[in-house]
Amino acid sequence: MPERIRRYSHKRRISVFIGIFMICFVVLIAQLFRWQIVQAEDLQRRALGQWTSTTVVSASRGSIYDKNGELLAVSGLSKSLIVKPSVISKEGTANEVADSLSAILGADREAVYSKMVKTNYAEVTVKRHLSDEEIKAVEALPYKGVVLIDDKKRYYPKGNTLAQVLGSTAVDGTGRDGLELKYDKYLRGLTGKIYSSADVWGSLIPGGEERYIDPTNGLNLRLTVDYNIQKFAESAMKQCFAEQQPKKATCIVMEPDTGNILAMVNLPDYDLNDPPNGDWETWSQLSRNSAILDVYEPGSTFKVITLAAALQEGKVTLDSTFYDPGYQLVDGQKIKCWRTVPHGSQTLTEAVQNSCNTAFMQMGLMLGTDKLYQYIRAFGFGSETGIDFSADQSGLVLAQKYVRNVDLARISFGQTIAVTPLQLITAFCAAINGGNLMQPRLVEALVDDEGKTVAENAPVVVRNVISQQTSETVREILEAVVSGGSGKNAYIPGYRVGGKTGTAQKYKDGVVVRDTHIASFIGFAPADDPQIAVLVIVDEPDVAIDYGSVVAAPYAKLIMESTLKYLKVPAVNVQEDEKNLIADIQVPNLRGMSCTEAEKKLKELGLGMLIQGKGKIIAQIPAAGTMVYKNTQIMVTGEEAVDSYTDIMD
Repeated sequence: MPERIRRYSHKRRISVFIGIFMICFVVLIAQLFRWQIVQAEDLQRRALGQWTSTTVVSASRGSIYDKNGELLAVSGLSKSLIVKPSVISKEGTANEVADSLSAILGADREAVYSKMVKTNYAEVTVKRHLSDEEIKAVEALPYKGVVLIDDKKRYYPKGNTLAQVLGSTAVDGTGRDGLELKYDKYLRGLTGKIYSSADVWGSLIPGGEERYIDPTNGLNLRLTVDYNIQKFAESAMKQCFAEQQPKKATCIVMEPDTGNILAMVNLPDYDLNDPPNGDWETWSQLSRNSAILDVYEPGSTFKVITLAAALQEGKVTLDSTFYDPGYQLVDGQKIKCWRTVPHGSQTLTEAVQNSCNTAFMQMGLMLGTDKLYQYIRAFGFGSETGIDFSADQSGLVLAQKYVRNVDLARISFGQTIAVTPLQLITAFCAAINGGNLMQPRLVEALVDDEGKTVAENAPVVVRNVISQQTSETVREILEAVVSGGSGKNAYIPGYRVGGKTGTAQKYKDGVVVRDTHIASFIGFAPADDPQIAVLVIVDEPDVAIDYGSVVAAPYAKLIMESTLKYLKVPAVNVQEDEKNLIADIQVPNLRGMSCTEAEKKLKELGLGMLIQGKGKIIAQIPAAGTMVYKNTQIMVTGEEAVDSYTDIMD
């Protein structure tokens, strides 16, 4: 081979070698760049994970207090169980550990074993919040890969109190429902961590480096609820539940001027420290906050809204009169009043005292659809309340374009519209507080561990609905309902109390269910300067006479009376009231009389009458011979059942 060719071949080989070297060098530089720049953070994290052990330190979840500092929810210390699969793998004890732990915890053996073999994880949680017995048994085990760590568990010192309001937390400590869920991001805080030197199997290196990052505790909640008033409400509602045997019972106590919820009761309830976790259906029923979420036809308690609208629009005044023949013809339909004996001629105040459906139908028709709907919306019906809770409800309002006069007539006395208890009492407060619709609230402020207020929920006026003058007139009329009308059972000696009763039928599968009712009473005191408003709802009371005036008003009275005294609201005209409240009238025997005869007899004695059914009277409450106060309402039952669901609206 010529020399020239040999030299060329040699140079070519050198060039190829240099080219290959340069390519390898470039690839190496690129790889180093990728390792050190692009993937540096990930590789560092992976490397750190191989020679460090990380233990999570739970933050202390914020506590929940009532407005006066009474503790309602708190996080306490507990122990949780973790395993370190790499350590267990090194020891070769996975089967033994699985056998021991499944026996101690009463857990599925295979489920526990599956956690032992997850060697790609430094540690795996087996169970949180162990019992004292489980802790002792685990501590006695000889396995290094089985570790108990400090944890936090939620405790509720008051047990069942505010169960559906406070809500609960999941096993990982996060809010599951109620205020625990709504304010979870503020309550839960930030977890801390402990980084410790470890070998390749995850075992701690004695004397190795350790770094501790402190957890940040969550903020505390200070509620608007007053625990003392809450206990008054709970006591009265438990008495109601025992005596009336209803399906459910609900109560809300609200401060009219602020929208602050002072108490909220839903029965039946459950112990927050011992929830029925194994029974999802039972838990979902017991944990539901009916006061905020249940929708129902309000019946006669809704008449307060129609009254306020008619007064504000000048359609009626205190001098207005109405005539009730026992029914109202609307669009060719005969809509009956709630009782079989017509009320006849009556003033506006008397019509409200009598809860006369006919009078309220006339008011609704005077207003017309546009105006009545304007007030329905203004009072907050058909939209969510904006309460600071994990859920809210807008109720059901018939679309205005579909409303006929017959629908308007029924809406006027509380049918063909569905509301929530919270919507109703919020609207009611607007009618009596001077006309302002307030946004209801449960939480007053967020507070840190030093007691410093971090954030405050100030009262919010949503809108003004009626004038101060109209509101004063509404209060005056509603006071007459309690002093001499169907709300007599809510009367409190020494206090001016106003309110309205209600009894409404229930629907199942779109059909009215006979003899199945919701009884209610909504009231306030003092009538000239309302400090509290109380709504009591009794769902399907299992008693013979289930008017709101009988099964709801007495319990609202208990709550109001206790609360007024607790708030140190001074009583007035006590001696005069005591004179008027001497039980010196003997109830006559009304059995066998017609309703007309009975009413005439009672009227002569200064007593009133509420009727269920028609025809000859077969039962009465109170019984004949009972001594009662003047203006007491005597409940009678006719031999013939009512034939229209409008007949039982009191």
